[in-house]
Amino acid sequence: MSSTALTTAGRTARPRAASGAGSARLRWSRRLQHGGWFVAPFLVLYGLFVVLPVVRGLYLSFTDANISGDHTGFVGLANYREALRDPLVWDSLWHSAQFTLYVVPLIVLVALLTALIAHHTTHFKWLWRLCFFAPFLLPSAVVGNLWWWLFQPTNGMVNHVLGLDTPWLTQKSTAMLAVVVATLWWTVGFSFLLYLAALQNIPQHLYEAAELDGANALKRMLYITVPNLRSITGLVVALQVLASLQVFDQAVVMYQFGPGPEESTRTFVQYTLEQGFTTYRVGYASAISFVLFVIVAAVALARMWLLRSREEASR
Repeated sequence: MSSTALTTAGRTARPRAASGAGSARLRWSRRLQHGGWFVAPFLVLYGLFVVLPVVRGLYLSFTDANISGDHTGFVGLANYREALRDPLVWDSLWHSAQFTLYVVPLIVLVALLTALIAHHTTHFKWLWRLCFFAPFLLPSAVVGNLWWWLFQPTNGMVNHVLGLDTPWLTQKSTAMLAVVVATLWWTVGFSFLLYLAALQNIPQHLYEAAELDGANALKRMLYITVPNLRSITGLVVALQVLASLQVFDQAVVMYQFGPGPEESTRTFVQYTLEQGFTTYRVGYASAISFVLFVIVAAVALARMWLLRSREEASR
């Protein structure tokens, strides 16, 4: 073949390749275009109800805005400096951390035990699962009022069953414990479902082989069940920590929208709302809320970093 023919063939091949790449880009753009119509409603709602309020709140945290929106002036970092010096901010943050330290280990332990019971029982499995999960479906207002009645010192069921006359909701030493018990009963069902699903995914032949090797039930639990539940336990801990740091509903309802005895149950979120809707300092409340946002984001990022480090170590 002559050089002229080769040149002509090359010239004709390049447009075909270019046209092939162009058609691939066209197909990809069409897919994005069609998929975009399905995603667009979510993106619009997410922007209106999540992104826009966050941006608006960040702006207000640098102002002295009140609840009416009048006379809003830019104050820079003054709200954040005040928050760092405010003893009530640190007290409420400690109450949220204290609640988290109490409730998260209990939820993990109770959820695992209830999941093991529901997984290994042979009769009425659906009833066990319903009983353990049903409280999670209740609204927070119902849970708060229910446990407010159960913890009453005279006619409450808790004192009646335990044979006590403890004023659970009116003394500082038991106020937070009452919120922990109510929250444990209310929210353990979600973690119970996660553990139950994870237990069902453990290969049964591992237990059969261990039993043939003479491993008893305790050893099978320690060397098969617990290692296979390590990832789901990390997920449960992370979700519960993030949720517990934002505790608000049940504590407020149980104490009739107050901070509890000697302000012992005033959480970080409750103090933020008090500043915004009681003292009408919207700018200062926005600054406090972003302090909590940074804390929650740091916990979430730490969880992601630990998970990634564990995955890289296992490779």
